[in-house]
Amino acid sequence: MAESMSDATDTETMLAILASLLEPPIPQQAALLDALISAKGDVEAAASSLRARQPAQTRKRIASGVLDSWLTASPSESSQLHKKSKTSITTKIVSSQAHNDESSNTISVVPLKDILRPPPLSVPAVPRLAPLTLSNPMLVEKHTPCTLHLSVLPPELASRLFYVMVNASKEWTPNKWWLFDRVVESPHKTAFYIRKFDGVTDDGTWHEAAQYWYNGRPTATPSVFPSEMEEACQIIENIVNHTLQSRRRYPLEWGGCSNGFDRQTWKANVAASNCYTEGGKEGVGFHSDQLTYLGPFPTIASLSLGTSRTFRLREVIPNNEADTRQAQTFNIPVVHNSLVIMHASTQERFKHSIPPQRAIDVFRSSYPPPPEMQMERELGTSRINITFRFYRPDFRPKSIPKCRCDIPCVLRANMKQRVEVEDMHYFWMCYAGAQNDGKGCGFVKVMDCESEGRGPFMGDREPSPAVQSS
Repeated sequence: MAESMSDATDTETMLAILASLLEPPIPQQAALLDALISAKGDVEAAASSLRARQPAQTRKRIASGVLDSWLTASPSESSQLHKKSKTSITTKIVSSQAHNDESSNTISVVPLKDILRPPPLSVPAVPRLAPLTLSNPMLVEKHTPCTLHLSVLPPELASRLFYVMVNASKEWTPNKWWLFDRVVESPHKTAFYIRKFDGVTDDGTWHEAAQYWYNGRPTATPSVFPSEMEEACQIIENIVNHTLQSRRRYPLEWGGCSNGFDRQTWKANVAASNCYTEGGKEGVGFHSDQLTYLGPFPTIASLSLGTSRTFRLREVIPNNEADTRQAQTFNIPVVHNSLVIMHASTQERFKHSIPPQRAIDVFRSSYPPPPEMQMERELGTSRINITFRFYRPDFRPKSIPKCRCDIPCVLRANMKQRVEVEDMHYFWMCYAGAQNDGKGCGFVKVMDCESEGRGPFMGDREPSPAVQSS
């Protein structure tokens, strides 16, 4: 009997049931969830959909002939199989030669691979794309919806902010959340900061939103921007707003306030900070940033300080294009005092990560650390990442729907089902599993901007020419 998301069955259980109905290789959890949502919670329908679009070249092929068995057998088994295979193959070839001798004196030569292997698949596999390193701002802008900016802060300020954040990171902690009935934690330490005034509205409830910034788990009230971070933020805001003037804008982007505040500018009011201290061992896997308080098509400015690492991007291929192209990975080296701006559509089309590295360069600043930090050896291998974000006024805590667990939902983009980026659909879903022993209620609801009172959006304003399409 088909199961529905409206039943009491929680999402994780439904995902497990769906996975049990499929043959290996099992799709990733995100693909299973997309299939469930598209099937409106019908597990059997979701399984049928996944089976139908599974590429032929990835289906499990049953080995035929004795060659495959001989190649995968142990040494003792291999010798026994070799004896059997030698007899079998010799018999077939001799039989074929005898038949040819009766009909003609000419023996046709057949390639050995045609005898020992099945014919190739009629449909060629979609070619894999090699990872591409984007080593300069021009390449980053050409291949991704991001822009790379080098030496964004005055050198003295960049070093001073780095030292302040490394010292503060001693009190930071790894993030923890539930995943498949177990508690996992991030390999790096994190902290969240809020700006005293966001410069957009007089509504201060975004301070409350900052307490639920990671996986919906309540945290202590975040600290206010240190003076060095505030100084850097003002510089970065100018860079972001100057860059936005030449960018394509999407209909669901924030359209600005009409109460006297500047409608044109991007204002950072929160910042997520990460510290990687153990050289290249620490990293973070592929993910897209939560949209719950950012809203659709956010702009996020990511500042790197300290040792160089690789910022990795990989596009999420929609289902309707899965048979024609594969995702490509882009590696962007992020050095000290560099800024990556993840523009609108990055969170809807790509996932990003910081992969572990076997070797990294030791960071040496032209400005020495304060006396109390000069003996700290980890300074040369540490990286600080500060992502400045804008929590939108139309996505403040009081407007976020709650699931049946009475927990604020999380907002996600339906990345796999998109046809055009402008037509992206978003849905609210239960996120109690992040803090409730990994169990939730399975609540899912499509976001309806009009009935939920969202906006204003860029699409509500007079259209401006699209300068570029990235």
